Amino acid sequence: MSPLVLIHDAVLTMAQSTWAWFAGWWRIVVLGAELFVLALSPLSYRGGSRLNMLHHLYQATAPSLMWFTVLTATFSLVLIRIVVVTAVSYGLSLYALEMVVRVLVLELIPLTAALFVAVRYTIPRGSELYKLRTRGGFEHLHQRHLDPIAYELLPSVLAGVFAVLMLAAMSCVVSLVLAYFTVYGFSTSAFMVYTRTVGQIFNPEVTLIFVLKTVFSSLAVSLIPAGISLQDMPRELSRTSVELQGLIRMFAVLLLIEMASLLGNYY
Repeated sequence: MSPLVLIHDAVLTMAQSTWAWFAGWWRIVVLGAELFVLALSPLSYRGGSRLNMLHHLYQATAPSLMWFTVLTATFSLVLIRIVVVTAVSYGLSLYALEMVVRVLVLELIPLTAALFVAVRYTIPRGSELYKLRTRGGFEHLHQRHLDPIAYELLPSVLAGVFAVLMLAAMSCVVSLVLAYFTVYGFSTSAFMVYTRTVGQIFNPEVTLIFVLKTVFSSLAVSLIPAGISLQDMPRELSRTSVELQGLIRMFAVLLLIEMASLLGNYY
């Protein structure tokens, strides 16, 4: 086989892979728009659909809430202690609390909550949806006059978003409480100083960036696995391969969100 033929085949394969990659992203965007419309429709929350929605919300949030809060509290205590001791040793005790809030609450907790929900719920759920579709489950739902997108994908995506927001909110509250007790002890005399310091950090711009970061991270870890489940994969791909493709796309989006957050907060 001549070198020109090999180069042609390599370029063709690369072009096909690139086209498939962009086409996959386009399908995810289209699915997100469709799910957004369905989420605003009252028909998506009637009868059996409402019970199905509540079931997915419970499955995505309740089993993880306690464990994630305990893990976050443990990690927060360790990180807060390290930051406070380090700041005091360098004579920067006045900035210890601000460092803790910025590093822990603004940056780490939203990202950690999104990754935890992804590993715990949305990626396995996306694999289940892919298996359900390839085994004829969507056709069975059509025979029951049910829309698979509204009945299966919409509850899964909304449950993932809700779980990330709930875990992040709970962990932020716990971390802020632990930060106060670690820095000031069990006295209430420094409560006004503490709230003033936290309020200065969470100005309107930072708060907006924090909320947008958390929301977009929750959408990324919830929507991408659902979108991957609707794409046609080669038969030789295993369930692990399907989950890995969703994980790679998810990490890319989360990285972009984190970079945009850092630019917005510190530049």
